[in-house]
Amino acid sequence: MFTSKIKIYFFDCDPAGIIFFASLFKYSHLVYEDFMNSLKTERDYFKDSEYLLPIINAEATYIKPIKVADELTVNMSVTQLKDSSFELTYSFYKDNAILAKAKTVHVCVNKEKFEKTSIPEELNNHLIFHKNL
Repeated sequence: MFTSKIKIYFFDCDPAGIIFFASLFKYSHLVYEDFMNSLKTERDYFKDSEYLLPIINAEATYIKPIKVADELTVNMSVTQLKDSSFELTYSFYKDNAILAKAKTVHVCVNKEKFEKTSIPEELNNHLIFHKNL
């Protein structure tokens, strides 16, 4: 599991001060970026010339309102790992109460051919380390 802290800002909320539904994906992606940046490697997967990791599926479940100025803990787990794809699950908590969950599925593709390829070993090992057992 990988953990990150976030704060909800007004520009990500509706006029009632509740998070706009799509903003949950923005915060999920911020946690994903922190996770990828925690991979100690020379390769930067966001600028890589060999691989791309596009999201091919995303979903969210809203359990309780997330409000302006909420400070949340986000636990991200690798919930599925295959040869060329992986699923990440994000759980958003405030004061130990779960407020929302999101999932993203990423596939590893060769940038030049834009064809599915195996996840590089160093990334695969990082994903295994954070896999939800």
